[in-house]
Amino acid sequence: MYLLHGKITAKGGHSNELAKILIEASKLVSTAPGCRCYIVSRDESEPGSVYVTEVWETKEDHSNSLKSEEVKALIIKAIPMIEGQPEKSREFNVLGGAGI
Repeated sequence: MYLLHGKITAKGGHSNELAKILIEASKLVSTAPGCRCYIVSRDESEPGSVYVTEVWETKEDHSNSLKSEEVKALIIKAIPMIEGQPEKSREFNVLGGAGI
């Protein structure tokens, strides 16, 4: 399995709107082949940042999910709200655990 964990910093005042878009994305990809988990979260000490944690059967499944027209539209909608580049995501190979 493939796990991706990243941090996206929103421009001032847009973190809630960005989080809503990412939650909408989670609903879209939840039915995509290979999607095991898509979690949107926030660290209360960083109110301007939103974190996304995704678990997929394979890295290819994740890549394929980004080809969806609906997902592309949400990415385009979110880009103006993002401060700079999202922090480089951490990629992991999942070894096991509860819930996966």
